[in-house]
This record gives sequence, structure tokens and C-alpha cells, in this order.
Amino acid sequence: MTLLEGIQSPADVRKLPAEKLPALAQEIRQRIIDVVSNGGGHLASNLGVTELTIALHRVFDFSTDRLLFDVGHQCYPHKLLTGRADRFDTVRKEGGLSGFPNTAESEYDLFNVGHAGTAIATAVGMARGDALLKRDTRVVALVGDASIVNGVAFEGLNQAGTLKRQMLVILNDNSWGISPTQGGLAEHLARFRSSKTYEEIKERAKTLLPNIPVVGKALFDAVDHLKEGIKATMSPNQIFEPLGFQYIGPVDGHDIGHLIELLDLIKDVNHPVLLHVHTVKGRGCEWAAAEPGVFHSPSGVEVQAGKVTVKQGTGKSWTNAFADALTTLANDNPKIVGLTAAMPDGTGMNKFQKAFPERYFDCGIAESCTVDIAAGLARSGMRPVVAIYSTFLQRAFDQVFQEVSLQELPVVFCLDRAGLVGGDGAVHHGFLDIAYLRGFPEMVLMAPADEPELNAALRFALTLPNAAAIRYPRDKVPTEPLPDCPPFELGCARTLRSGSDATILAYGVMTAKALDAADLLAEAGVEVTVVNARFAKPIDRRMVRDALAGGRPVITVEDHSVQGGFGAAVLETAQEMGLSAAHLTRLGLPDRFIEHGSRAGQLAEAGIDATGIAAAMQALIDRCGKGEGDASTDKAEAADSKSRAVASESSYLTRS
Repeated sequence: MTLLEGIQSPADVRKLPAEKLPALAQEIRQRIIDVVSNGGGHLASNLGVTELTIALHRVFDFSTDRLLFDVGHQCYPHKLLTGRADRFDTVRKEGGLSGFPNTAESEYDLFNVGHAGTAIATAVGMARGDALLKRDTRVVALVGDASIVNGVAFEGLNQAGTLKRQMLVILNDNSWGISPTQGGLAEHLARFRSSKTYEEIKERAKTLLPNIPVVGKALFDAVDHLKEGIKATMSPNQIFEPLGFQYIGPVDGHDIGHLIELLDLIKDVNHPVLLHVHTVKGRGCEWAAAEPGVFHSPSGVEVQAGKVTVKQGTGKSWTNAFADALTTLANDNPKIVGLTAAMPDGTGMNKFQKAFPERYFDCGIAESCTVDIAAGLARSGMRPVVAIYSTFLQRAFDQVFQEVSLQELPVVFCLDRAGLVGGDGAVHHGFLDIAYLRGFPEMVLMAPADEPELNAALRFALTLPNAAAIRYPRDKVPTEPLPDCPPFELGCARTLRSGSDATILAYGVMTAKALDAADLLAEAGVEVTVVNARFAKPIDRRMVRDALAGGRPVITVEDHSVQGGFGAAVLETAQEMGLSAAHLTRLGLPDRFIEHGSRAGQLAEAGIDATGIAAAMQALIDRCGKGEGDASTDKAEAADSKSRAVASESSYLTRS
């Protein structure tokens, strides 16, 4: 039996002889490499925290103590040590383990967390709550992959520094987030790590630690003794002590023995401590350590003839399609600048960076700051394009409001991972962007159906005098694009297929699913009109009139929550036009979280794959009957005349 097979809980880690812990670390790494190579997942970051995770579970008892993760994708070793090793090959698969901490899986997971910057603040809350409830617990926040630069992390540090009890923040400093760490703090830490002092500190700390008297002496004094003995450990300009923390580090995050000694020493210190740990992202795997960005979250890994590559599958991704479109447009427009928040690979901005390094800005894990910088660029006369995952832009909601929308600035938001995202699951689904952006005055919301439409949408967005957002999924672009691609016109939909029995109004990538559903319905003798809406705001009022005025069954379909999304916009427009929506059904994501699995399986679960759309339409026809052809009412015609007048007065295109 392997060492890992003998670990059923962290208690078993504490029973192992100390000399066997390095071998356990190697087994954990190999298990992670094997599983991620086969099925995808977060690789390099987890390889980097293996010894640190073992040391934490060796010293603390997190069945009662508190361990809170930042950037939850560094939790794989933790899962392997907390009774989930036998199921680890199911990670990110439907019905299997989540790729992030998950409260439904284990008592050792305190939050379902996939975003960055939150651990310190939630740890402060747990520390205060436990103190009020008279619980004798220790609290540890593990902050990694550059999330310390996030604004919420700094707010958490500010609050933690006021605690009058134990709290340990571990800064896992590996020089990387998902991409190389950005910003002044990152450069400061890098300068200190690269100095000769760092190696001297490690050796001196190893020498001094065994000589510190702990028995019969207050641990507070012991830590002070440690600091006096290794003053070189303290960067003369480090920022954490003024915030109320006792700062220790940087220490070698791969020396298990040293980590255990140090954690044992500081675990009961009765005030906030920040332990600065230096790790190597991808440690123990030569190719992952050499390219930690490439192997941050591969979809799988193939090794052939000594060459290691990431499994890509067939077809072109929406991410790559966006990168090509933006780079092409930027060749002709020197005012275009590209921004992202620590996601150059995930958003495709790395291609733009290579072509236009002077016009590219990676602001680190700081989405709010990224949006504000974009606003400043726009005010100065540039044309900023901000590429951020849909779920991460939620973190900058107020900045989109205050610094972009309210200022009437032409910032283009390109929302990757919009809709269901597959293996990353609920923490990353982009199911709210239409709802949270649609209320902003004059915000234009678009969703292309294929790659040519993505090009056209981006080209159109860059002509607008106001903000716009373009959403697209974590998926491949359709292999068979639509027959043609006329330029985008504000608030104008496209009818792609005509049928007299019913209508499907599809938004963005759901257009292809709607066309497939129409084929299935045709086999059953039902002829359906399929409309590619293109816009969720402004809605094409003529599209709504034509769909609803004739009394035909109508379905709206979107890869977004039905609450506040495209279908809701259609309903609101129908009400404004005096049209009945009694024969309209909205399809989208249900009012619950959809767990991790394949994107195809998630679409089917939500009922928005071709089969689900066809079944919903058939059920609607069975309830309402087929429509009355192209008939329309006088009321609808009058409403359409009014809508044309409203459109002519719109300031979307007329404001200078």
C-alpha cells in the first residue's frame, strides 16, 4: 500500500514518521499529474503547494481549526489529504469531486470558492465569530497565485490587523498568478526573493529554530526571539507590519521539516502573523515548472516522444477567435488598447500582447482596477477593449457603473466564459452578465452566433460612443458558420429560417442549437422560424412584434439565467408594445446552481441543447396550438411605429 492510500484523514498525516513526509509529497504530486494529464484541471499551482499543505495538516487540526483558501484551485493536495483520494480521478467530472473547495464534499471545506482575494476577509469573519461564540480555534488563510494584490485582500489585511487573537495569513508567493504576477508589490517581492539575503535567511532560520526555547516560555517571546535572530528576514520596506501583522519570511515552501517547525512555533501566537512562503509553481514536474502559465489549467496533457503538449481537441475556440479579431482590428486602429486581469492566456490577450506590447495592460487579479484603468484610457482618447471572464467582471460592477457607464465612455467589454463553463462548475459559470449590465443606460449588449459575427460585433462595438459588452462561451466556434454575415446594426436581429408554426428567438451561441432544434421539429412536421437576436439591448422591437403579434408559440433561448436575461428583455418589450406573451416560453439556466461536468451535459441539464429546445417547443405547441401565420394586429403595428420613433431619438449613435 502506498503512503497516500493510507491517508484517510489528516489525522493519518500526523501519525506518519517525519522522514516519510517527502515521499508522501512525491506521491501526491504524481497523483495530481496523472489525473490532470488524463482529464484536465489545475496543475502547476497544486504542485507548488504540496509540501505547504502537508505541513499545515501536520500542525493544525482543521476538523476544528479553520483553513480558508484563496484562489480555490490550489486545493488538490488538501482534497487528497482529507479523505477524497479514492475519488480524486473524478475531479471536475459530472457527479465527481469539484475542482475547488466544496462544502458539500467535506467538513474541511468551509467555502465554495473559486474567485481570488476573499480568504483573508472571510477568515477575519470566522475569527471574530469564533471569538464571540467562545470557541478555541485557530484560523489560517492560505493566499496564493498572486491574489494578494486584489483589493479585497488588502481590505482583509486592514481588518485582520485589528484582531486581538490568533490569526495566520500564509502568503504563498510563487511569482505567478495564472500569468506572471503584475504590479509594484510583485516587483518588490521578486527583488527580495532574488537577493542573496534570501538564501542566507533560510540557512540561519534552520540553525536558530531548534535553539528557541518554547517549553515554559511564551510563544510571543519565542517569535520575537526568532525575529531578532534573523533580522535579515525582514525586508526593510515590507508593508505588512504597519498593518498590524508580525511578518516572518520569506521561507522555503518546499522544506517540509522547516515549515513544520515554523508553523509549530507560530500556531498559537495571540495576534495576527503573516508567513511569507516562497514556492515554485509546477514544482516536481519539469515541464510544468518550465511553463507554469501553459500548465496552469490544461484540458489534459499528452506526452509523445518526449514532447509534452496540452490536449486541445478539434476546432477553434471562441477565445482564439476573439484574439484574432482584436489583433486584426488593432492593426488598422492605433487607438485600440487591450486590458485583462491576470488572464492573458484564458482570454486570448496573450496574442494581442505579442503583437502590440506597448498597447497591452495586464493589471493582475484586480478586476475593479482594470475597469478603472480602461475608463482612464477611454477618457484620454484611446479605445480600450477589456477581456475578462463573465463571472469575474461581477467583481467590477460598481466600476462599470461609476467610471464607465455614468461617464458615457466607450469601453468595450469582451466576456469570455459567458454561460456554462464545464469542469470549473458553479464558481465560474457566467450566468448573470446580461442581467447586471442591461440596466446601465445606453449600454449595448451583443452576442455573436459564430466567428464571423464575433468579428462583426467587435468591429461595430468599436464605433460606438458608449460602452458595449460582447459575450461568448468557453467552447469551440461553430464549424459551419451561418451562410453570410451582414454588418451589425444597432438593435437589429437576423431571421435565419422561416416557418409558419412557431418562432425561436435565440441569443448568441444558442442560435446554432436553435437551428438544430428546428431541424428536429421539421422531422415532426413543425415548421419553425429561427431568429438570431444579436442584441439583448437594445432589443429589436420589430423582432418582438413579428414573433408575438400573430399568436404563434414563441421560445426565447439563452445561455444565461432566465431571470433578468434576454428572454426577460423580450417580455418587457412585449409589455411595452401591448402584446400578449401568453404563448411565450423562456429557456435558459434554472434558478439553481449547475454543478461541474461537461458543457454539453450542462446544456442538456438546463434544457437548452437542441433536444431540449425542440421538446420545449413541442410542449408549448401542444398547450397553445400552432400559430396563425404572419397576421399582426393594429395595436402591434402602432407599437412598431412608436418603436421606430423611439429608436430615431435614441442617443446610442447620435451623441458626439
